[in-house]
Amino acid sequence: MNTLDQLHADIDTRVKAIRDSHADWLCGMGCDGCCHRLAEIPMLSPAEWDYLKQGLAELPLELLREISQGIAALAEQTARPIVCPLLDRSAGMCRVYAHRPVACRTYGFYVQRDQGLYCNDIKSRVADGAWADVVWGNQDVIDRRLADLGDAKELTEWFAEWTKGESSVGGIDK
Repeated sequence: MNTLDQLHADIDTRVKAIRDSHADWLCGMGCDGCCHRLAEIPMLSPAEWDYLKQGLAELPLELLREISQGIAALAEQTARPIVCPLLDRSAGMCRVYAHRPVACRTYGFYVQRDQGLYCNDIKSRVADGAWADVVWGNQDVIDRRLADLGDAKELTEWFAEWTKGESSVGGIDK
């Protein structure tokens, strides 16, 4: 098992433990609030990008074109928050869910020292004591493990490099 696969397995274990102990957990299929309110363009390690690229390559051409346009627009967008270009807004789900980055896998289940990495809905459940017993994952540990996978770049930068100098990528005409 490679390093990214092991990281995914460790995250899946923590997520399962939280879901198993809290049947009313908010993060799940159709919950896309975080995807609509990204503070920044997602950062990906080289291994995450390679894995995401596999997921993108499996998409139908029309959908890949639509995502490509969204990523190109995102590169120019200065307003925040941003909407993830991988989100299918009508279905409320990620188009490359199985290949999503680590940040997407940990959001709502991991916290970082001195920062809450979860939405206001989860924050209110914690504040009212409903989820006082949650054993959160440690985002600082995840970030250290990601740093070991290489220098992270913005999704838009990875995508631009992937499409640079080619007349088409995955059948997308430029």
